[in-house]
Amino acid sequence: MMNLLSYIVWQPDLEAFHLGPITVRWYGLMWIIGLALAYLVVKHLYKDQKIKDELFDPLFIYCFFGILIGARLGHCLFYQPQDFLTSWQGIVEMILPIHFGHNGSWLSETFGFYITGYAGLASHGGTLGLMIALWLYVRKTKLSIWTVLDNIAIATGTTACFIRLGNLMNSEIIGKITDVPWAFIFERVDAAPRHPGQLYEAIAYAILFVIMWIIYKNSQKPQAKGPQVGTGWYFGFCLTYIFTFRFFIEYTKEIQEAFEASLPIDMGQILSIPFIILGVYCMVKAKKKAGA
Repeated sequence: MMNLLSYIVWQPDLEAFHLGPITVRWYGLMWIIGLALAYLVVKHLYKDQKIKDELFDPLFIYCFFGILIGARLGHCLFYQPQDFLTSWQGIVEMILPIHFGHNGSWLSETFGFYITGYAGLASHGGTLGLMIALWLYVRKTKLSIWTVLDNIAIATGTTACFIRLGNLMNSEIIGKITDVPWAFIFERVDAAPRHPGQLYEAIAYAILFVIMWIIYKNSQKPQAKGPQVGTGWYFGFCLTYIFTFRFFIEYTKEIQEAFEASLPIDMGQILSIPFIILGVYCMVKAKKKAGA
């Protein structure tokens, strides 16, 4: 029999704090912290590589909207197309952070909808959106695409870590039922002990950042032979690490949508495979270029 006293009972308040009439939720706060840390890391990398400040300034805007739009469309198109593509209201909800219906608020009673925020963001879509945004950024700035991708890759672990911590605070993307002693009981969901898959990923991504930072710093030493920014190696390593880990961690998670139950592997694993292949290709290509 399972001993519930050995498990972590998890039911945090979704609201972090209030700024006057504005309610700041943990999920949004974790996104902001993750993006802010990545901003500071990349800014340091640009200065370290003597890239002009005016070329850095627009980068955050491209990244922010690329990740947000890509993550939102990725969730709606990959996981819930039946909800968002079958009516005009669904299409509007896919684009705007609202939901049509009534929740007792003045806005819903007056206009028939209320503000929800973007309830549903997919990391695979966010990655693809970021890549498209960076392509647009380099077209404007004329920087090397591989330099930009490598610098973003070095900082990616910070953002990914805090996004998963946001999922943990929301008790979403929960794990399968287990009897491991570090299991969480997500009281907002049920009373069963489950794998804290969000925490597994957050820890893995924090470790990724540390690894990438150490490799980068060692590569900057005199006569260093490590991978250099601009070859695509950091970008490839980042994709390979994140999505290989994501592929295997999916085995500890509950499926997110009912249709996944009939698939041999879930949607998260299916979407991870192309990114793993691309990552390995970039690493091999960078290694061949360095050896040429």
